Amino acid sequence: MFAAIVKRSAFYALVLAIFIVSTFPLYYAILTSFKTGTALFRPDYWPAAFNVANYVAIFSTGIFGRSLANSVLIASSVVGLSLLLAVTAAYALGRVSFRGRSLLLLTILSVSMFPQMAVLAGLFELIRWAGIYNTPFAMITSYLIFTLPFTVWVLTAFMRDLPIEIEEAAIVDGASSWVIVTRVFLPLMWPALVTTGLLAFIGAWNEFVFALTFTSSDSQRTVSVAIATFEGRGGREVPWGNLMAASVVLTIPVVVLVLIFQRRIISGLTSGSVKG
Repeated sequence: MFAAIVKRSAFYALVLAIFIVSTFPLYYAILTSFKTGTALFRPDYWPAAFNVANYVAIFSTGIFGRSLANSVLIASSVVGLSLLLAVTAAYALGRVSFRGRSLLLLTILSVSMFPQMAVLAGLFELIRWAGIYNTPFAMITSYLIFTLPFTVWVLTAFMRDLPIEIEEAAIVDGASSWVIVTRVFLPLMWPALVTTGLLAFIGAWNEFVFALTFTSSDSQRTVSVAIATFEGRGGREVPWGNLMAASVVLTIPVVVLVLIFQRRIISGLTSGSVKG
């Protein structure tokens, strides 16, 4: 009995420690975002006052708001295109038998194994050649290179686990391949779609290297690059309060999406782990 209590206490203590370590940076960023002046450099761990001047400052120029809108547009487009292309590819790779299917799937996955810096120079030349430099299309295209292989791989594995009887019944009823994908398989694939879509959104939302390389004007930059350019504007010192406020704004959409879809995320991550 005593040993069981000790084990349970140790488990909860470990969970509490992990929770504190994981959430403290965000908590301190939120706390600092409401400070101004010399209060920014005082290590306070409890809120003493709330001043929204930093949040007003980052939105007052219009640059940060435009960058935020760019990030929403680019991340949403990447998620939509990734899921559309991945669902159709997953149906072909998971349900249609043809020669070289496994090799093709491994080739698709191997694309995502290359680091960003390895393809940055070549991708930059392609984007310049295509005439989409300093446009949202440059980021959308480059992000798809890394998000699409992952989504195709995950959805293909999920598609293979769907019962063959459902597809056979739809074929008997005269359903085409497109109807099977959109009306039969999609409702069953929501957990996997939410999981892969959210991961693709986070990757596009937080991406920095491509966004910095493929843009040259404030009007086309994403929010992650806009935060980096806060430093040294107009020869001033680093605006730590503005940086903390911008970081909190950058984090909020991801946290909200995870909280909204947490049940479907867990279902998507654990689907296929139990067979019966």
